[in-house]
Amino acid sequence: MLCVLLCMIYMLHVTGLWWAMGRHLVLDPGRICRKTRRLRGKQALICKKEPEVVTAIGEGSKLGIHECQHQFRFRRWNCTTAKRSLKKVLMTDTRETGFVNAITSAGIIYSITQACSYGQLLDCTCERNAPPAALAPPPQESAENRWEWGGCSDNINFGYRKSKEFMDDRFKRRSDLKTLLLKHNYEAGRLAVKAHMKLVYKCHGMSGSCAVKSTWRKLPIFREVGNHLKERFDGAAKVMPGNDGQGFIPEGATIKPPEKEDIVYTEESPSFCEPDKKTGSLGTQGRQCNHTSIGVDGCELLCCGRGYEAVRRTHRVNCNCRFQYCCEVQCETCDRRHTYSRCL
Repeated sequence: MLCVLLCMIYMLHVTGLWWAMGRHLVLDPGRICRKTRRLRGKQALICKKEPEVVTAIGEGSKLGIHECQHQFRFRRWNCTTAKRSLKKVLMTDTRETGFVNAITSAGIIYSITQACSYGQLLDCTCERNAPPAALAPPPQESAENRWEWGGCSDNINFGYRKSKEFMDDRFKRRSDLKTLLLKHNYEAGRLAVKAHMKLVYKCHGMSGSCAVKSTWRKLPIFREVGNHLKERFDGAAKVMPGNDGQGFIPEGATIKPPEKEDIVYTEESPSFCEPDKKTGSLGTQGRQCNHTSIGVDGCELLCCGRGYEAVRRTHRVNCNCRFQYCCEVQCETCDRRHTYSRCL
C-alpha cells in the first residue's frame, strides 16, 4: 500500500511539471528548474549548465499545448487549460492523456531542434552527415545525376537526444505500467517529428545551370506533426500489463501489438459531457457548435443531446472604405450581425 501511495505522489509531481510548463507564464528557464528541485542526473545537468535548452523545452511545451487545442477545438474535450482541467486529465491514463504527452514531447524535440538551427544553443551545430539512404540516387536517375548531400540540415538528432535526456532520464529505473505508457507516448511524439522531416533540394551554378545539386533536411510545419498524432489518437491502442511485469500487451487477443509510433492508453475516457472535477471535464454547456454538421463539431454530438440555442451577436467593423488623396484611407463604421449555435 505504501508503495502505491509513493508511486501516486511521484506521478502527481511529474504531471504537475508538464502542466506548469504548458501554461503561459512558465517559460523562464530558472522557474521551470525551480519547480523541479528534485531533479537528478541528466535533467539536473541540463537545468544547471544549459539554460538555453530549458528555454527551448518551455517553448516546445507551449507549442504542443497550442497544437493540442487546435486539434481538439471542435470536440467535447478541447484540451483546455482552464480551471486546471488539463492537470486532472493528466492524472489518468486515457487516450487524451496519451495525446497530450505525445504532442508535448513532439513540441519539445521540435523546439530544441529549431533553437539549434537559429544558433541559440551553444553546443549544437547543423547536421552535415547524411542519413543512410540520402545519397542513393532515385530509381529513375543514374548515379551521375544524383543529388549530393550538402547544406546545413536541422539537427534533429541533437533535438532527439536532448529531449529524451530531459524527459526520460528520471524513468530509466522504473517499469510500472504508468511509466511505460508515459515513455512510450513521449517516444511516439519524438518519432512523429523525425518521420516528417523534409528533404530540401537546391541547384547551384551559373545562370541556373544546376552544375551542383545539393539536398538537406529541414523541420516540417508543426501542424503536419499535429495532424499525424491526431490520427494516431483516433486509432490509439488500449493495453494492459504484460505477464512479465516489464511491459504491456494489447487488451484483446485479436488486436495487434502497438508499434513505437502508436499512442497507447489503459483507461476508457469519460464522456466529457458534464462538468466533473474528478476527471477534469468542464462539460460542453455554452460551447459553440455547428448545427448543420453531423460530425464531432455538430450540435447533436457536441451538446450530448441536450439541445442548442441560436445566439445573435452584433459587432462593429470598418466598411465603405475610400482612399483619400494623399495618402489616407477613410472608413465608416458598420454594425454586422452574426448568428451562431451554442450548446444548452
